Amino acid sequence: MFDFSKVVDRHGTFCTQWDYVEDRFGHADLLPFTISDMDFETAPCVLQAVKTRMEHGVLGYSRWNHAEFKSAVTGWFAKRYQAKLDNEALVYGPSVIYIISQLIQQWSQPGDGVLVHTPAYDAFNNMLSANYRQMLTSPLLKVNGSYEIDWPQFEAQVALPQCKILLLCSPQNPTGRVWTKKELKRIADICQRHKVKVISDDIHMDMAFERYIPWSEVALDSQWALVSSGSKSFNIPALTGAYAFIPDADNREAYLTQLKAAHGLSSPSILGVIAHISAYQQGDEWLDALKTYLHSNLTYVAERLKSEVPQLNYQVPQGTYLAWLDLNPLNIDMDELQRILIEDYKVAIMRGDTYGKEGEGYIRLNVGCPLSKVETGINALIGAIKQLIY
Repeated sequence: MFDFSKVVDRHGTFCTQWDYVEDRFGHADLLPFTISDMDFETAPCVLQAVKTRMEHGVLGYSRWNHAEFKSAVTGWFAKRYQAKLDNEALVYGPSVIYIISQLIQQWSQPGDGVLVHTPAYDAFNNMLSANYRQMLTSPLLKVNGSYEIDWPQFEAQVALPQCKILLLCSPQNPTGRVWTKKELKRIADICQRHKVKVISDDIHMDMAFERYIPWSEVALDSQWALVSSGSKSFNIPALTGAYAFIPDADNREAYLTQLKAAHGLSSPSILGVIAHISAYQQGDEWLDALKTYLHSNLTYVAERLKSEVPQLNYQVPQGTYLAWLDLNPLNIDMDELQRILIEDYKVAIMRGDTYGKEGEGYIRLNVGCPLSKVETGINALIGAIKQLIY
């Protein structure tokens, strides 16, 4: 019913991934596999809802704090993840990073530590640095092609007196790891024992191919927030809009004071609100078809690499549409690899060291696009690798 093989030309639309690839890679004529948005048209139900609202013709101030938006979000968690979340705990924000940034300012002081599993989404480090917080790290261990928590090291970091918050990424970006309930409960126990609050960034939750467990299902107290958005799942980041569940009333009121009074952001993008309502009420079938297509793309990458570069032992991730490729077994010059990809193949793939030192020797390939584009990208990567190792 949905054609994800359709190629949509995004040039000339002020698109970060396509129109501004030169900003990061120095060349404008590249095929990009970089920014984590998708090249697909969003769900027809969302497009129709936005179109209907635009045809009304008036775009005035709006509200998010009403039953239809809140119930659409909590209803999504109930039907997709069997999680019972309270409408009253829900708040709006213009983006996931904005909400996280505000909570970190509320729950810690300049100089305090925020613990993050690494490699990590690069916006985390940038945001923490700008807020004068110290990013504490808990490097994930690569085990049989997947990624595991180093539990002794993790608890030692949580126990540090300067550690005030765990910023959890669930599912994890860029590794694609989907945390099990057992793992999340162990994290919750460790954090509660050391009085460390938890902010769980779950923006990739709908892209989990294993069972995703919301933090609400394992939390042992009310000192947490679950932050998410439909922007990744339904490819609507340009409409803006995110939300968080903040169960503690005082924490929630402090956040809303910042949103409304300090920053004047209580009137949301009405198109973002409508898009979320439509997606969460009517978008299940489209999302299920999308996930099937994305998993097929990731499987294609794994099969091609197994055939052409078997020493990489790349495994399909448990979540996200990002292939996190460990090229360290090849012992190749990453600068030269990038040069060949850019100059010889006209392809842009994100370097792993963008996500911290634990990403050195990796690349992150965005497969949220038609298979034809993935084929071009993986052919370029294999060709560049063979130029370097043969």
